[in-house]
Amino acid sequence: MWLAAIQLVSGRHWQDNREQIATELAALPKERPLLVLLPENFALFGERQGYLDGAEEIGAGPIQQQLAEWAHDYGIWLVVGAMPTTIKGSDHIHTSSLVFDPSGELRGHYHKIHLFDVDVADNHGRYRESETFSPGESPVLVDSPFGPLGLSICYDLRFPELYRQLARAGARVLLVPAAFTAVTGEAHWEPLLRARAIENQCYVVAANQGGTHETGRQTWGHSMVIDPWGRVLASKESGRGTVLAKMELGLIDELHRTMPVLQHARLL
Repeated sequence: MWLAAIQLVSGRHWQDNREQIATELAALPKERPLLVLLPENFALFGERQGYLDGAEEIGAGPIQQQLAEWAHDYGIWLVVGAMPTTIKGSDHIHTSSLVFDPSGELRGHYHKIHLFDVDVADNHGRYRESETFSPGESPVLVDSPFGPLGLSICYDLRFPELYRQLARAGARVLLVPAAFTAVTGEAHWEPLLRARAIENQCYVVAANQGGTHETGRQTWGHSMVIDPWGRVLASKESGRGTVLAKMELGLIDELHRTMPVLQHARLL
C-alpha cells in the first residue's frame, strides 16, 4: 500500500493548475492501492473574489467532475486538499477537503474547522480567512483500505486535540493538505507533523504548496510522508513534485501493542 503527496505551486486559474496536477498524476507508479493527497488551494490560489467565484456545491461542478474522473481513470484514492465550496444562503463559503475512491465516487468531505486569522512577518502580512470562509464544526473520518482516514486542513495542524479525537475514533492515516507560509513553515511545519504522527501513532501524509505564487505569497513546501514512529519516509523541499512512501500496515498495530499511549491517556 502506497501513500503519496503532490506538491504544487498553484496560481489563480483552475485551467493552469489542472495541467500541473495532470502531469503529476500521469507519472504515478502503477502499484495499487495508492492514496494521493493534493495540497490546500490546489484548484485556486488567489484572492477573496476568486474563491467566491470558483466555489462549488459539494458533489457538483466541473472541478469535482475532473477530480472524480482522475480517481477513476488512475484507480486511486484521491484526497483533494482544500477547495472553496458553497454554503446555501450565506455570503461566506467553506474550504473543504474531499475524498474520492477509485470508482470516482465521493466518499466523504470535511470543512476546515480552524481558520487562519493571524499576522505573519512575510510579504503578505495579514491573513484573515474568516473574512471569506466559515468554519466547519465536526471532525471527519472516511473508511478506506488504508484504514480510517482522518481529515484536516493546514492551520488545523496547530490544534492537537483534533488529531487526538480522530485517533481515538480509529484513524490510521492523518491527512494534512496545506498552504503553510514560508515563515511559519520553516519554524513549525515538520516538528508539528512529526508530533502528530508520534503522539497518535498514525501515518501522516502532508501535501503543501511549495514556492512563490502569482499573488506574491510564499509557501514552504517540504511535503512529506511520516510513519507512526515519527520517521520522515519521503520529502520534497520546494517546487512541484510528488513524494511517495510505502505503508506498513502492521506497524500501527505493533505500536498499539508495545506502547499503548491511547489507552494510557488519562486526560480525556
